[in-house]
Amino acid sequence: MAEHNTLGQLGEDLAADYLLRNGYKILERNWRFRKAEVDLIAQKEDVLAVVEVKTRTSADFGNPQDFVNPKKIKLLVGAINEYVISKNLEVSVRFDIIAILQQGNKTSLEHLEDAFYIF
Repeated sequence: MAEHNTLGQLGEDLAADYLLRNGYKILERNWRFRKAEVDLIAQKEDVLAVVEVKTRTSADFGNPQDFVNPKKIKLLVGAINEYVISKNLEVSVRFDIIAILQQGNKTSLEHLEDAFYIF
């Protein structure tokens, strides 16, 4: 497996563990719809948290969350629209980013709730 895939998997595992420790239930991991892949779909009470996980080994070129671009946001919105309809869910939807910096033996995790809004 390529190094970036290993890093991405590590980040998703750390993010899932973090969410579980903070009272979320993980509903899906790497859920796909058309060209979109949603890293984590989690629920806490009546909120469906759509979580994009970004893991980097350096912030030299920007923070991990800076790499969620408008195209990715559009794909996520379309996928979650389908997910909510297909599962017939009555929930509020929130788009979060979990940004992870893995630098040597030091790991930092930042959970950005409502990271972007859909109009």
